[in-house]
Amino acid sequence: MPATLKLGLPKGSLQESTFELFKKAGWSIKSSSRSYYPSVDDPELEIMLSRAQEMARYVESGVIDCGLTGNDWVVESGCKVKKVADLVYAKQGLRKVRWVLAVPENSKFKTVKDLKGKRIATELVNVTRKYLKDNKINAAVEFSWGATEAKPPELADAIVELTETGSSLHANKLKIIDTVVESNTVVIANPACLANPWKNEKLQNLILLLQGALVAETKVGLKMNVIKTRLSSIIKLLPALQTPTIAELSNSAWVDVDTVVDESTVRELIPQLKKAGARGIVEYPLNKVID
Repeated sequence: MPATLKLGLPKGSLQESTFELFKKAGWSIKSSSRSYYPSVDDPELEIMLSRAQEMARYVESGVIDCGLTGNDWVVESGCKVKKVADLVYAKQGLRKVRWVLAVPENSKFKTVKDLKGKRIATELVNVTRKYLKDNKINAAVEFSWGATEAKPPELADAIVELTETGSSLHANKLKIIDTVVESNTVVIANPACLANPWKNEKLQNLILLLQGALVAETKVGLKMNVIKTRLSSIIKLLPALQTPTIAELSNSAWVDVDTVVDESTVRELIPQLKKAGARGIVEYPLNKVID
């Protein structure tokens, strides 16, 4: 039997985006809706699905070597684990998420100071209590088992809830009055994993490819043919990741130029390249970009 790295992945809202990220990084993970032990095309990996809220506890206890979870849940748990890397992605995109303090739209609450003596419902109890303490506000913090947005005003005066865009809060007639904490996905590990040379190297290689896949999400490749007399003008237009690759063509008067650019710039960049003399311009997607 080969050595294996026991890796925990989040079950729930992050599961689909995590599987997609691993696919771009080079691993195909397959799981049935009822299984907590998905298959992966790597005999050196054992994967277990876990709720993000519980991941740090399983890593700390050594049930698994390492895992992906939200930094918010690591802080909330108070578990002694090592944060190895940040992976900034969420359910709906490459962004951080926020835990926000929200109140009914028609309420008179404008700041956290207005919630003295009030009731706040949240899943993130410990972090919320520290936030209130830092703001010198004494309020009751109640654990919410779910449907937190439906609790104000009858069951709670305010909530602390996770949001990416704020649209769900708005749909429930709630307004955000403060950000309690920002969070993003992190890779955590226990000391035994990091002290094991093989497991540590396996984990670092995995992180390298995951981070490369995340970088590639915002980049594209561009190839084009350029006559040598226009090459300097073309290069000035290219916001290259490093410097473009230039290769000779069979026609010695022309070269092939290959580079990586931010996808957000392409719709303005391609017409400029065409106008400057580039020909045969090809845009292509990327799976990983490793700096």
